[in-house]
Amino acid sequence: MPPPEPPHRPPPDSWEGVRDARAAHGVPAVLAAVRLAFITAALLVAYYLLPVDEEFTGGTAVILVLGLLAVLALFLWEIREIEHSPRPILRAAEALVSVLLLFLLLFATVYHLLERAEPGSFTEPLTRTDALYFALTTFATVGYGDITARSQTARIIVMVQMAGGLLLVGVAARLVVDTVKSALRRRAPSEPEA
Repeated sequence: MPPPEPPHRPPPDSWEGVRDARAAHGVPAVLAAVRLAFITAALLVAYYLLPVDEEFTGGTAVILVLGLLAVLALFLWEIREIEHSPRPILRAAEALVSVLLLFLLLFATVYHLLERAEPGSFTEPLTRTDALYFALTTFATVGYGDITARSQTARIIVMVQMAGGLLLVGVAARLVVDTVKSALRRRAPSEPEA
């Protein structure tokens, strides 16, 4: 008696395979999207509600450095989680969004505090929303020109954000992609990819 045939599995690049993969990964993808929405909302609520209206001092500079170290620690922890995740692609998306958002909110907070401590550091007073807008336009390198750094301290912080943003986009994104590829290679060929 011949051994039973394994169940038919369509190739992953066929329409049937894509449909099967979507069905198998629909729930995890939805859960990942919900987690990302929750993380984004929680970080934005914290940014707007936490009482960070003190002046920019040497202690604030230390907080910036510690915040950057926290972003780095979060990123390294996320890399480890991607390596061990059953769905490394979804985990990588969560990691990049979380780290990027934390990075932007950290600089937005510093810009807001700096403008309160040294009025005139920017071409206009910065509310929290203005500071977040400026941090995002700096990161995106679009720089509309409506808000610019005037003081030397503000320009130094903006340069640190620019360098950090380039590292985040270049080095960090490459590391995440390589980690995802490595995690996918380690998986058994019968496991779904995502």
